[in-house]
Amino acid sequence: MSFSSDEVNFLVYRYLQESGFLHSAYMFGIESHISQSNINGALVPPAALLSIIQKGLQYTEAEISVGEDGTETKIVEKLSLIDAVMPEVVANRQNQLNKTKATLAETTETNGEQTTEAASSTGQEKTDGAIKDDPDADNFIEISQNKATILRGHESEVFICAWNPMRDLLASGSGDSTARIWDMSDNASSSNQLVLRHCIKQGGAEVPSNKDVTSLDWNCDGTFLATGSYDGYARIWTTEGRLANTLGQHKGPIFALKWNKKGNFILSAGVDKTTIIWNAVTGESHQQFSFHNAPALDVDWQTNTSFASCSTDQQIHVCKLGADKPIKTFIGHLNEVNAIKWDPQGQLLASCSDDMTLKIWSMNFDSYVHDLQAHSKEIYTIKWSPTGPGTANPNMNLILASASFDSTVRLWDVERGTSIHTLTKHTEPVYSVAFSPDGKYLASGSFDKCVHIWSTQTGALVHSYRGTGGIFEVCWNSKGCKVGASASDGSVFVLDLRKL
Repeated sequence: MSFSSDEVNFLVYRYLQESGFLHSAYMFGIESHISQSNINGALVPPAALLSIIQKGLQYTEAEISVGEDGTETKIVEKLSLIDAVMPEVVANRQNQLNKTKATLAETTETNGEQTTEAASSTGQEKTDGAIKDDPDADNFIEISQNKATILRGHESEVFICAWNPMRDLLASGSGDSTARIWDMSDNASSSNQLVLRHCIKQGGAEVPSNKDVTSLDWNCDGTFLATGSYDGYARIWTTEGRLANTLGQHKGPIFALKWNKKGNFILSAGVDKTTIIWNAVTGESHQQFSFHNAPALDVDWQTNTSFASCSTDQQIHVCKLGADKPIKTFIGHLNEVNAIKWDPQGQLLASCSDDMTLKIWSMNFDSYVHDLQAHSKEIYTIKWSPTGPGTANPNMNLILASASFDSTVRLWDVERGTSIHTLTKHTEPVYSVAFSPDGKYLASGSFDKCVHIWSTQTGALVHSYRGTGGIFEVCWNSKGCKVGASASDGSVFVLDLRKL
């Protein structure tokens, strides 16, 4: 077997993506010059690196188990990955098996009885996301596979998905260098999908970029979809799948992009350490902000002309169109800031970080208002509830949800700075949370392949569904009756809660 360093680098890059370490993957891709290789990522199947490693382990186990005489002895204790690369461990295992063969040869025939490993010794059986001896296991509806609409078409992991705010159109973005628009209205055909191919000009022709679609967002009236890509371009598409504009001023991958509420500007953040406000009509850059000294990871509009941005440089800047420097800078995190979100009224800014903390900031103070410390690992994302003053649900309290690599989701009373509920049914890192439009429910998606739907009032698990890949994103449609999700195995699926 022969392989190049480009091939190894690409497999490591893809493994980081599939494991959910998107920011690390992008940085590794840049440093290892993935973009300069001629590897077509859309043709590389999911979990390729793990598949190769598993085959290597099986080959090493086969070498150990087959003796010089060609006879085979079953290995009871499997090799670990580290064991397999340690010659002395492999040699010891082989000696142990040879002794076992010799002992078996000396024994006389028995009555045919033999001891076997009890299947139950491996631990509790897990089915579709619920552990059977869990006292709360019978208190929620476990959604069966046939109750979900599975959308197939993507050829690589699907990082993001988002519902159109006006119609049941679900957009998804993938590592296969396409975004897709799925018509999920009640009278639509399940095979109705639009493929938005992200191409670049090469030799005077349009060719696939072979780069991941990293972000997408619908405008407020649902007439346009904006996408951001690892190829450094943002694009605007119509609901019919037509490319309306290409926005090209970033020098490297785009990590996030958002429409403002008015729908006249698009805001993007990139690995080139800058954020850009684009004119959504002309596609031209309106203003580029170069205040971070490391890649910008997320952005969020406060008003139609002001926004916040965060970065791996641990800083948060609040900027305004026309201002040549930040109108506010928040410093307090001790590691990269993964996500930021303004509350519905634009008064409080929440941030989450690899330093395992959530922080709440106000434009009225230089330091954080609350420093929320309860998670035991990195916090990947946060969402505000659509509740409280100034929302469609003014009689419900405003709460904040956080999703962490510690496999938990937490709901917070931000006014008091306390944790209301800790949601603990996931068994792997949680990458996405989303509130229903009425604020009564929260959907969460994890790399344990499960989507859980919780009551925000009680913290109880209401519905649970196990997909076929690790969940990168979950989202609610505007009516609050459908949950969409995208996964690492290339699948997108929709849960229609009216049919449960």
